Amino acid sequence: QVQLVESGGGLVQPGGSLRLSCVASGRMLSIYNMGWYRQAPGKQRELVARIMGGGTTDYADFVKGRFTISRDKAKNTVYLQMNSLKPEDTATYYCNTNPSTWTWGQGTQVTVSS
Repeated sequence: QVQLVESGGGLVQPGGSLRLSCVASGRMLSIYNMGWYRQAPGKQRELVARIMGGGTTDYADFVKGRFTISRDKAKNTVYLQMNSLKPEDTATYYCNTNPSTWTWGQGTQVTVSS
């Protein structure tokens, strides 16, 4: 069974930056379409960004120009660079395939607050 582990979250002030990381045991992430998702309290989980096997990226409108998804094949890691963070970005962030097919990990909490 694939185990997803997300990290890099934290408390940051509005306008700040964070970089999230995602690793998966037993899988080469580079061959999958991978996505970053988020879920805020009381809301449904939503797709934030995705990166296709060939490297093409796609973003939700609410993060375009602020977030960047990337991956490092050598480290088997998918990243989400988040800049110009807003309070409404506060959520637990998860990675998974896109569409999601693996068991969800614990996620990493991102809190944007002054």
